[in-house]
Amino acid sequence: MAKRMERRRRPFLWPALAGIALVGMAAGYVWLEGQPPAPIPDGMAWIPGGTFWMGSDDPMFRDAQPVHQVEVDGFFMDRTEVTNEQFEQFVKATGYVTVAERVPRAEDYPGAPPENLVAGSVVFTAPPSPVPLDNHFQWWSYVTGASWRHPEGKESTIDDKMNHPVVHVAYEDATAFATWAGKRLPTEAEWEYAARGGLVKKAYTWGDEFEPDGKTMANSFQGHFPDHNDAHDGFITTAPASSFPPNGFGLYDMAGNVWEWTSDWYRHDYFQTLASAGVARNPQGPRNSFDPSEPGVQKKVHKGGSYLCTDQYCARYRPGGRGKGEPDTGTSHLGFRLVKDAQVGAHKQTKTVAPFDQTSPRRGT
Repeated sequence: MAKRMERRRRPFLWPALAGIALVGMAAGYVWLEGQPPAPIPDGMAWIPGGTFWMGSDDPMFRDAQPVHQVEVDGFFMDRTEVTNEQFEQFVKATGYVTVAERVPRAEDYPGAPPENLVAGSVVFTAPPSPVPLDNHFQWWSYVTGASWRHPEGKESTIDDKMNHPVVHVAYEDATAFATWAGKRLPTEAEWEYAARGGLVKKAYTWGDEFEPDGKTMANSFQGHFPDHNDAHDGFITTAPASSFPPNGFGLYDMAGNVWEWTSDWYRHDYFQTLASAGVARNPQGPRNSFDPSEPGVQKKVHKGGSYLCTDQYCARYRPGGRGKGEPDTGTSHLGFRLVKDAQVGAHKQTKTVAPFDQTSPRRGT
């Protein structure tokens, strides 16, 4: 992989919106309800409850259609993705071993050759020249020894990346950290609402222009995908937390950098079901998963895109875009951030319309 390029930036210190009862609808903002409980936990932002338009009209995001209204209660959210430094604190305190660091068991992977049952994870490697985009195995591979400590493989380290988002975390790794931290993963609806930062139906978390006035707003892929990233934004892979401007709620990297886990199961038709039932309140996602491109493989929703997103292949750094992945699989561009309810033990009224399909057993949880 090309030598990693970084450009030091002074973090943007734009204030977060907090406790605002109304922001002008005519200016393209949503109604915001509720005051932030005090005190706001360290490292988190208050996301006031409200109603928003969820999804995307972009024809490339068919699983994010139709756009529909959703109401969420207020909650706290981490300002940044969980970093290597924070994850290391968790590991030191608990002795936790991530999925990528464990040797796979033969009974979990029947028929797999014994030589393939080695600890590791999935890593992006740029091919040496342009390739057709119909086979992602030309840039993704399972790398022995890759893990959160060794993001590009066993010879790599995070010594100079402690303020970067942790990667190679499977779903159970993220939930284990959340339990230790006294938080939880966000629902897909909470994540998208927070990512929009009070804006209504905008293409990006900051507006409708990808680079307003020529300013780079997110860590994404520039150049020719997947063989050449010219690092116009200053980064070949992940960027340190808060390297780019925050959104209207004071949240960093809600577009690009790394994908983020949510608690929702993935279904390609879930939005159709929600839209048909009116305004959904605090939806919790479908009761199971179905992806027609891989029937029988259960997946969770990813949000936010990553440093590999580009209009040439994947433009899912847009807030309405949806990603998906098996719970037992981490990658070099997948991390997470957490949320916390406004009140411990608070009961949220929910209206979850969830299709149920038992065509295949749940796996990887």
